Amino acid sequence: MSAPVRWAVVAAGIGLSACSGSKPEPAASQIQEGGAAPTRSFAGRIYERNFVFMTLDGDSAFFVPWLMTMRTEPGAVQREVHGFLARSGTWEEFYSESWTTPPSRAPWRILPHGSLRIVVGEGDAIDGILFQEGSRDLELDMDDVLQEWTGPRGETFRLRKGAAYLSDRRVDGLVLDVARGRGVEEAKSGDWAFLVSGDSLQVVLESPQLAARGTVNAYRGWARLDFRNLQWPALTIDWTEVRAYQPARRDVPVAWTVSSESDDVSGVLEVTTAQVHAGAGPGPVMPVDALFEVAGTLEIQGGTYPVRGLFRHRRS
Repeated sequence: MSAPVRWAVVAAGIGLSACSGSKPEPAASQIQEGGAAPTRSFAGRIYERNFVFMTLDGDSAFFVPWLMTMRTEPGAVQREVHGFLARSGTWEEFYSESWTTPPSRAPWRILPHGSLRIVVGEGDAIDGILFQEGSRDLELDMDDVLQEWTGPRGETFRLRKGAAYLSDRRVDGLVLDVARGRGVEEAKSGDWAFLVSGDSLQVVLESPQLAARGTVNAYRGWARLDFRNLQWPALTIDWTEVRAYQPARRDVPVAWTVSSESDDVSGVLEVTTAQVHAGAGPGPVMPVDALFEVAGTLEIQGGTYPVRGLFRHRRS
């Protein structure tokens, strides 16, 4: 995997330290890990679990994304976990591990490994993620579920209260908990985004299946607006500007437009900073995996909201 591209000024390394516990998740919000039924056959399936902590303070954004993939194979489960820290325009991948475990009746379950530890509450709900390596500590604490949305392929998006403990300091924010799964022969899952505007608006955008650039109505959307629950079953999110990413020998988007057929939601998004990796492959075009910090505006039901957040983009 190549070194990441950072479209921002690179600052000095970031020291991490933290400690604290986490509160159990309310029983009403407990759901099975990965959204899968225990009687299903798990041969040849891919489970994706992502936790994104985000807090915004003025012009400063602070993100802690944990990206986890579990892939079932004959006689084994392949696991891959990446942890990132982004603040002041600087991205750091502080955790990156791949390992193999024996086959399991619950391959979607998140397991501790090395410097990664998991805080598990009632019903196997994930209440926290801890990283400790030498003198560096980082804790992500997840609390109440504010809203939960379910997509057409059974994927779930949970908006939770959360906090990150960093440098002996608690930073409050929001956590998006993403759980998706598919068969290896099924269409690949598409991109998703988590956007926030102050305390009034939180938005999730998702393409359930990987779609070609400009595909009409390839996305779905959900929002929590002033405590109201909004949903859009058909959204078009199109690239309006791209940048060449030479390690993968392909273009990646750096700006998008958002629109709906009913015209009740529209907007624009632009990349402000990015963490981009090129994967291995036969070529000549390589896979790409990107985390974009984005900013823009959304117009929803006649109101205009400045938004910022995280956009996950992948192509293989």
